Amino acid sequence: MRETPREKVYIGIDVGSVSVNLAVLGEDCRLLKKRYIRTNGAPINAVKTALTESREELERLYTVAGAATTGSGRHLIGHLIGADEIKNEITAHAVAATHFYDDVSTVIEIGGQDSKIIIIENNVVVDFAMNTICAAGTGSFLDQQSQRLGIDISEFGDYALKSVLPTKIAGRCGVFAESDMIHKQQIGYQKHDIIAGLCFALVNNYLNNVGRGKKIKDKIVFQGGVAANRGIIKAFGETLGKKIYVAEHYDVMGAIGAALIAMKSRRGRAEKSRYKGASCFDSDISSDAFECGACSNACEIISVTKDGKRLFNIGGRCGRYDYKD
Repeated sequence: MRETPREKVYIGIDVGSVSVNLAVLGEDCRLLKKRYIRTNGAPINAVKTALTESREELERLYTVAGAATTGSGRHLIGHLIGADEIKNEITAHAVAATHFYDDVSTVIEIGGQDSKIIIIENNVVVDFAMNTICAAGTGSFLDQQSQRLGIDISEFGDYALKSVLPTKIAGRCGVFAESDMIHKQQIGYQKHDIIAGLCFALVNNYLNNVGRGKKIKDKIVFQGGVAANRGIIKAFGETLGKKIYVAEHYDVMGAIGAALIAMKSRRGRAEKSRYKGASCFDSDISSDAFECGACSNACEIISVTKDGKRLFNIGGRCGRYDYKD
């Protein structure tokens, strides 16, 4: 009996500082599976968890025709899993946004440790900016404040919506914002007014830093984990005087963009994908670092080993220790 051909799928993995996001797309661009896993300082283990959890289903039902990685850990994980494409997060988020919104002009992306703005014209990125220096307004900062206030992060934005008169919070820096919040608590402000004030302060921080000098036009699409916070959405809408569209899969848009990139790159090709599958984690994988002393650059090289055997190195500027497939 002839076996029915398995559906081809494309995998995207967004390796961030706080989370690893996985997206599996079908040939018709349907999102078949997504996973959001906390990195907890160990991106290799987080990716291993994401792929091994999906291993049986992927191997039984689908054929992986392409894979791509993005995010701050894209090179490490891309080389490890045999990604066909390794792309920066600006490209991945823009590809995802334009896929779901034909007329998108501005992408606001706020993740766990950084934030970005992407300006798009005719589905092409014409400008962008990133903030990786200050954590104010990022997911990790909001997590910290929700814990300090004794509120679950999933309810943080709802508290902000209860406020009629948000208090003013100094949001230009995470340290100043926290100090100001503590001061406002001590003098008697309600939690919902403080949280609402924080949302507006962080939006202003974003616009004055990441968005400085950018022409923010309609349609504005909000992506990243912080897009779950309805208080931040409201603050953006009121501050800009524009409607804010929240992507349906806001939390994994980088991974979806990576999967779409893999699909565009690989669709129609006869040769097999380089993707190694979850089996690449069947053995013990570890990484360590060393400093190259060949020149004054003193590059920090990350070396990845499997069962004690060196697989590849990344991090050098000159190519001396470049990854070799």
